[in-house]
Amino acid sequence: MSVLRTGVSSVAPLSPSGLSADAAWLDTIIKGDCVAALNRLPSKSVDLVFADPPYNLQLGGDLHRPDDSKVDACDDHWDQFESFEAYDAFTRAWLLAVRRVMKDDGSIYVIGSYHNIFRVGAILQDLGFWIMNDIIWVKSNPMPNFRGKRFTNAHETMIWATKSKTAKPTFNYDALKTFNDDLQMRSDWHLPLCTGGERLKDDDGQKVHPTQKPESLLYRVLTASSKPGDVVLDPFFGTGTTGAVAKKLGRHFVGVEREQSYIDAATARIKAIEAGSGVSLEMQKGKRAEPRIPFGNLLEAGLLEPGTELSCAKGRHLAVVRADGSLKCGDYVGSIHKVGALVQGAVSCNGWTFWHTSKGRSRSPIDELRQQIRSRLQA
Repeated sequence: MSVLRTGVSSVAPLSPSGLSADAAWLDTIIKGDCVAALNRLPSKSVDLVFADPPYNLQLGGDLHRPDDSKVDACDDHWDQFESFEAYDAFTRAWLLAVRRVMKDDGSIYVIGSYHNIFRVGAILQDLGFWIMNDIIWVKSNPMPNFRGKRFTNAHETMIWATKSKTAKPTFNYDALKTFNDDLQMRSDWHLPLCTGGERLKDDDGQKVHPTQKPESLLYRVLTASSKPGDVVLDPFFGTGTTGAVAKKLGRHFVGVEREQSYIDAATARIKAIEAGSGVSLEMQKGKRAEPRIPFGNLLEAGLLEPGTELSCAKGRHLAVVRADGSLKCGDYVGSIHKVGALVQGAVSCNGWTFWHTSKGRSRSPIDELRQQIRSRLQA
């Protein structure tokens, strides 16, 4: 598929590895147009995509501050399109290319401004993607509106989507909640722009890239929707923020970028980073993420014997374990959950925490025995 785009070649040169279907393309930057380059990657090989496509800003003339100094705005050729129709065609092309390389349960984050994000969102839905959330990046230090004719643009919108409605993407809910001081992570992210030492500059002290994203933004995206060892694709790699954070967090990356100056800056940046590894990369997991262990497994493993007597935490209710994994407590017979609910006159009960084993005067919830089996499975 060829898309007319001003200043952009529709042909990507081959990388030295030839991008064969083995792992040679991992942790590399592919030079070329994103559509042509992505068509050479293996299908269903990517776990997560972060895309920061051209915004098509439609700038009209130079922008100056009140002191008449010129604002270093994004006016590069790669952000210029002949029309909305040309931009839409480009968007469909790269999203189709991305869709092919995404795993069925993979997901994609696309960030943009009011100039383009609504067009991108509509095309995502037209192509069969399923939108999970829109996330608002609230910039704590936005650029002022120097012309004084509009509201200050203090945010960007990021769409999180999957390949289909039935996909089951990675979402590290418990890790994010721990990250956020035990509060659910919200969809408004208050993060500063990329400034200071993080902002890449050239030998003349000028910004290497006009829209370099802060590492804090990618850190949160990768923490939310990937696991150590996953493959993260950035089809508009720029100066390599995605690759830098991926390396820190023990993920693989693959980037696509047209401009050699950006590739050079990204390569040096990523090379200087020490890769994360080991226990430091482990993530908080909730009960739902752990393997299911039926109560009967405790009998099979010899951790309980038929005839063992269980009690509630205060010893008021006693039940006998039967050979089939059921409990008998007076006239009540059933699972650990059913009998626990019946003796309390409750609608439901978590039998793992209600029933206890006894040793002398101490009691321990049978959930501790379940954890022993889980530990064996994970060893």
